[in-house]
Amino acid sequence: MTDKEMIIKLYRDENIAMVQKNLSRLNEILAPTMKLTHMTGYVQSKLEWIDQIQNEEMQYFASKEDTIKAIQIEGNRASLIGQNQVQARIWGGGTHTWRLQMQMFYEKKNGDWVISAQKASTY
Repeated sequence: MTDKEMIIKLYRDENIAMVQKNLSRLNEILAPTMKLTHMTGYVQSKLEWIDQIQNEEMQYFASKEDTIKAIQIEGNRASLIGQNQVQARIWGGGTHTWRLQMQMFYEKKNGDWVISAQKASTY
């Protein structure tokens, strides 16, 4: 699998794991220091995000991919922008479908790519 194919796969795997509540897969593909910046500007650690998925403070019901673009790979760092329609219930709010744009950042460590940071916005 090429580096490009691998970072795309990680993006898709994360979306599947969120919906399936596959916490072990999320733990595998997210760097220990991964930070997720939400649309509100709130910066969340990997462990806090996984904990909130486990406790259903953040529930993801569906994720439909629209596009993946702006793929950049430079040595052991990479990024892409993914756009998905995500149906979720976040922090006690109602269930909504968001047109979620994720700016994804990756690092290659010991030959394996991991997600190192994410920044959410809408499109």
